[in-house]
Amino acid sequence: MTPTNPVVPGFHPDPSVCRVGEDYYLACSSFEYHPGVPILHSRDLIHWRQIGNALADLPLPADTPSSGGVYAPTLRYHEGRFWLITTEVGTGNLLVTAEHPAGPWSAPVRLPDVPGIDPDLAWDEDGSCWCTVAGVAQLRIDPETGKALERPRPLWSGTRQAPEAPHLYRIGDWWYLMIAEGGTERAHSVSIARSRRPDGPYEPCPDNPVLTHAGSHSPIQNTGHADLVQGPDGSWWAVLLGVRPQGGTPGWHPLGRETFLAPVRWVDDWPVIDRVPVELPDVPWPLHPWPAPPGREGFDGPLPPRWLSVRDRPAAHITTGERPGWLTLHARHGHPDGTFTGLRQQQHTVRARARLDCAAGTGGLMVRLDDEHAYAVEAGRGRIRVVARLGGQVHEVAAAELDLAETVLRIDTAPAAPRGPRTGPDALALGHESADGAFTALATLDGRYLTTEVAGGFTGRVIGLYAADGTAHFDWFDLTPLD
Repeated sequence: MTPTNPVVPGFHPDPSVCRVGEDYYLACSSFEYHPGVPILHSRDLIHWRQIGNALADLPLPADTPSSGGVYAPTLRYHEGRFWLITTEVGTGNLLVTAEHPAGPWSAPVRLPDVPGIDPDLAWDEDGSCWCTVAGVAQLRIDPETGKALERPRPLWSGTRQAPEAPHLYRIGDWWYLMIAEGGTERAHSVSIARSRRPDGPYEPCPDNPVLTHAGSHSPIQNTGHADLVQGPDGSWWAVLLGVRPQGGTPGWHPLGRETFLAPVRWVDDWPVIDRVPVELPDVPWPLHPWPAPPGREGFDGPLPPRWLSVRDRPAAHITTGERPGWLTLHARHGHPDGTFTGLRQQQHTVRARARLDCAAGTGGLMVRLDDEHAYAVEAGRGRIRVVARLGGQVHEVAAAELDLAETVLRIDTAPAAPRGPRTGPDALALGHESADGAFTALATLDGRYLTTEVAGGFTGRVIGLYAADGTAHFDWFDLTPLD
């Protein structure tokens, strides 16, 4: 079967990659979700599995806004340790280290003298650690203490708006500075410059941008925020973010920004990335697929690393230990989602199902984009209803009596119909199942309102479970691709 892009689907933006021997490790942005910064592992650059989170012990402040939180990590390996530098918006840049990327990771070292966002780390032959940030500015730091060794200075800011995501590399006789430009929407692009010294001056590539899909008919758009890595055979590759717009005009990407892989060739000591292919080229090394994660989560132990919560995960409100084999959620009032935990939606057509015991409260199954945009089906107090949260306004779309202590809730996503210039990306059917498995859809809702083209921000959909009032117990949760 031919490998295809994206290599890490569904809300895995701003990828940063490093190679250690035969292993590859990848870090992505997590924004308002906790635990922060997923860490993934691969043996072939194509198949990835999540092994941990770099900021598992760093809950975010309660006032962290949607699409705030943790931005744009850089992951590197140096002198036997993994180093990850990132931005916690509102607090500043921080750095953590680990002997193994699955963790444990160190407590954060704060970097109060490093400005801006999207920090990068690189070491030169003298052992100096260079930190480069969006803008683009650079300074040397002591990575052990976080102390700045000099004031930031402008480095090279490209030719377009929003120069960001800098990555600095020593390749051959040159230092290369790769950046993203154009904003993370349709004009997103990758540009590069080079110098004989890490601190410049930098000469821009005459063919910049070296990658953009702006104005193309490619089903992959918004390509940018790239990081370079060598394959097992010495070939060069780029991991980068992109989106897959669905529906009519202007196109919506419900899964968020995803991680893609593209081959890189070198011409006159400049990297060339022709395009991001849908089907990846044959690689001359063995593929190493991982076993698929279980389709059903039975809650027989702690939540695996891929499970997300919003801002924090207090054990008093989210636990698998209170009722063995069940996930117990205790509602937190004042939170838009109540108490929520879930998984990234990674395929366009999926079926989500969960068995809920709502005898002691009200809980449900939710597709969440952010604090102000979500669809849910919830049960409790003798009723079942579909709720739409749009622009912060909560609407009860449909309701029925359901005098059961336990029920199976279900949400199906499917391509929207009929197709046309104003057709949204998908339609979401929300309802419940009878004892024989028959599905009763209480409402079918337009998926465009759960995309960043409508809601704004930088995230993708997360599908999961919540308690709105009292206590909700969940026996199991399925998230199954249908395409």
